[in-house]
Amino acid sequence: MRAFLYIAAGAILLSACNSADQKKLPILGNREPVQKIVNGKTVTDTVYQTIPAFSFINQDSAQVTNKDFDGKIYVADFFFTSCPSICPVMHRNMLKVYEKFKDNPEVMIASHTIDYKHDTPAKLKEYATKLGISGKQWQFLRGTRDSVYNLAEKHYLVAVNEDKNAPGGYVHQGWFVLVDKEKRLRGAYDGTQPDQVEKLMDDMQILLNEYKHEKE
Repeated sequence: MRAFLYIAAGAILLSACNSADQKKLPILGNREPVQKIVNGKTVTDTVYQTIPAFSFINQDSAQVTNKDFDGKIYVADFFFTSCPSICPVMHRNMLKVYEKFKDNPEVMIASHTIDYKHDTPAKLKEYATKLGISGKQWQFLRGTRDSVYNLAEKHYLVAVNEDKNAPGGYVHQGWFVLVDKEKRLRGAYDGTQPDQVEKLMDDMQILLNEYKHEKE
């Protein structure tokens, strides 16, 4: 449950160092050394953890897959529409991200509901409309319990669970997870804290600049 706390803390420190000189964000998550032959020599490369293929239904009852995020950086989080605790704060803060990068074709947001029983596409649509969200840039996604919970804990490294004793019946962490165009984790930010959300937006711009410089 605390795994991402430590990873994120390290990421913040690394990001602070890198942004001062190289203007690059760290790559988070698991990594594996892989040997390959280059020009007849054996070299060691690094394979980073990535978000795997997925398929969900969004607030418009349309299928959304990982391919819809190809060529984009995006921010992912986990919530449920009847959440009485941190979700309203998280999504008020996410609105700042949405407004700053609105209509930027390289940026998306993916909010995954963990209430697979009650958060139907109609519920998600109502929720998105109340937030003032339209279009495809911010996706509210619904899937089976296993598909969402496994994705959260094994790949985004965010703890989620059902708990009948918790307010609303669910518990989850409030991380906003920044993912790059290669589906790698590049940052984790407490979505309930305004200063962390400001840091997220700054890092998103750094990440966009990385890709811009690669094209030059």
